[in-house]
Amino acid sequence: MPDLPVRELECLLILAEELHFGRTAQRLRVSQSRVSQLVAALERSIGTRLVNRTSRRVTLTDFGAAFVERVRPAYTELAEVVGGARQEARHENPAPIRLGFQGIAYETVTWTLTRFAHENPDVALSLQEIPLGDPFGALLDGRVDAAVALLPVREPELSVGYVFPPAPRMLAVGHGHPLASTESIDAEALATVDLVSVDGPAPQYWRDVHFPRFTPHGKPIEATVRVATLQEGMTLAATGRYAMLTCRPVAERNQRADLRFVRVTGFDEESRMALLWRSTHRRPQLTKLAALLGELPGTTQIPADPFTAPGLRTQVPAVS
Repeated sequence: MPDLPVRELECLLILAEELHFGRTAQRLRVSQSRVSQLVAALERSIGTRLVNRTSRRVTLTDFGAAFVERVRPAYTELAEVVGGARQEARHENPAPIRLGFQGIAYETVTWTLTRFAHENPDVALSLQEIPLGDPFGALLDGRVDAAVALLPVREPELSVGYVFPPAPRMLAVGHGHPLASTESIDAEALATVDLVSVDGPAPQYWRDVHFPRFTPHGKPIEATVRVATLQEGMTLAATGRYAMLTCRPVAERNQRADLRFVRVTGFDEESRMALLWRSTHRRPQLTKLAALLGELPGTTQIPADPFTAPGLRTQVPAVS
């Protein structure tokens, strides 16, 4: 497409964020009239109106909003490819690998990242937590290069690089909960609890596995509360009124005096996490990372504090 209107698309994407011609012009470092010209040119190229303009308000048309939603991920990926190519051409250090993780980055992950950092000192690693209720969003829109998240994943844009071993399902309850005195329950018993659910745009097929609405035999499961983070869910479970479905690794790392974890059987699959990346944006370093995850790390290569390895830093987002 030799006539791809890249500048016009950039202008529309910024205008969609600002909804103000003046602020858009400032970000593009052009005049307001130039912003109007770029938008008008794109509308002529597409063949329909994308922006509603009045003297007081700027909004996207329904077509324009849908168009922006489709274009933004592709534009972001294109910008990343061009930026990466520029760095390589200038013989600069490779761009950092931004790795998202859902819930808790377990020792298997941190030890592997430490080994990767030592073996690839020119590649910086950046860690950030991704929301419990949005396992794939940061990966799909390019905020991270790869993510350790709970399966299943059925997004056509994503590929699975490594699958972690399965983990038994567990139910977190307070010590006063009626199920707290049992060692194990069948999944059908979830019909008797108020199960914590999660906020966020996670796809329904993913929710049905980790925050199910029905038991395997079709009995409805009550869910009157939603949480944004794992710790919020654990705190609600500790009150004794609610229960939270989780897995053994979470249970082992969240031992508290006010919580009890009960084994849950009867599900078709156990809980599994995986290393995911965008199918069209797999960097060679990610393949190396996946290979390392498949190996048992030698204890002589693991420092006492896995986060002290050079090139490894943690980012805690303002919204989790």
